[in-house]
Amino acid sequence: MPARRTMHARAIGAVSLGGLLFGFDTAVISGATEALRQTWSLSPGQLGTLVSAALWGTLAGALFAGQAGDRHGSLAVLRGVGLFYIVSAAGCALASAPLPFTAFRFIGGLAIGASSVLVPVYIAEISPAERRGRLVGLFQLNIVIGILVAYLSNFLVGQALEGGIVWRVKLATAALPAALFLLLLLGVPQSPAWLAARGRSEESEQAAVRLGVAVQQPIAPFAGDARLSWHAHRRPMLLAVTVALFNQLSGINAILYYLNDIFAAAGFGQLSADGQAVVVGFANLLGTVAGVLLIDRVGRRPLLIGGGLVTGAALAGVALVFGGVWSSALLLPLLALFILAFAVSQGAVIWVYLSEIFPAAVRARGQSLGSSTHWAANAIISFAFPVLAGWSRAGPFWLFGAAMLAQAVIVWRFFPETKRRALDEVSADIVHPRTGFAGEHR
Repeated sequence: MPARRTMHARAIGAVSLGGLLFGFDTAVISGATEALRQTWSLSPGQLGTLVSAALWGTLAGALFAGQAGDRHGSLAVLRGVGLFYIVSAAGCALASAPLPFTAFRFIGGLAIGASSVLVPVYIAEISPAERRGRLVGLFQLNIVIGILVAYLSNFLVGQALEGGIVWRVKLATAALPAALFLLLLLGVPQSPAWLAARGRSEESEQAAVRLGVAVQQPIAPFAGDARLSWHAHRRPMLLAVTVALFNQLSGINAILYYLNDIFAAAGFGQLSADGQAVVVGFANLLGTVAGVLLIDRVGRRPLLIGGGLVTGAALAGVALVFGGVWSSALLLPLLALFILAFAVSQGAVIWVYLSEIFPAAVRARGQSLGSSTHWAANAIISFAFPVLAGWSRAGPFWLFGAAMLAQAVIVWRFFPETKRRALDEVSADIVHPRTGFAGEHR
């Protein structure tokens, strides 16, 4: 049994590294943008296109990873994702012109999008119900750690090297954790739940024995290449789209992307990049740790409801600052409160909840639906934010705050609680609820 527990911990740890790569690859570019602008004499629009290529890659990766994961298994596809991370890091570091750099950024985005789908699915399928939220939450924790590691890596490389090679080395460092991720995955068994859903009972039992987990036979019979359909899965589909949309309607990524501009608009001098990274990164890390510790004790619904109320209040406060009602001295504490509350609630819950609400046969496709909704909303809101802020500095924050209050009401009314329940029990109750849309388990 100790050996089985070791294999289970190894599998969780290895797959969770996909979250660290997610965060690292997302944040490492921040240390290279100015050098890229100077190296290739880029206009602001060209630089934006080059950097945002990864964002569009995440959308494409999230869209296609679900079908690949359901067909070939999350683990097999994640091994390919590890290769994509390595190719992206090496290609960006060696690129001689903007066009190939953009292409390799897109490849890195594909890997990020696929990770956002497949890592939570695999962890959820091999985790006991009473600890599933905490274990899947390790994915989000690793994302936050990856962001901090990227900031630290950029700082250390910048201190150690000089000249035009600095930005290339910064981007090349992403290949190191990617190679470790790929190496560790080689000894990890496939998900027993996925094998059982594919009708491969003997292999499922063998994998379960290696991992030291119980085999959960799917409540729904094996149906070959099962399809995610509105007729059969509309309730989990609605839940997935809703939780993903509200995650981005909080404004989290738009605020992080434009944080310097937000402070400048409030009359502050330009914060140093390193200082800003420390404030945002540690607030995010603190909130994420709290969320991971609370998610299986408190539950998903209370975190989403409470988080919606607190983030809504914090965003309303930011709007009052920009409306001239409150002092600009309150801006930093209000934004720190917002980031903390988001990390404890939406940040900790989204990937866990998406991995729990779909039947095993279409779980990766369902996660893909939620993840692609998340990335599409991210792209649209991040594009619209400066336009809205140009019309009214307070306006976007009022909209984000109202969305968070709406989230609290909708989650309270419609979202079922999933903590400490078997995955097949959760999905069966959502697909065929006994008492209304949200089911009876709250």
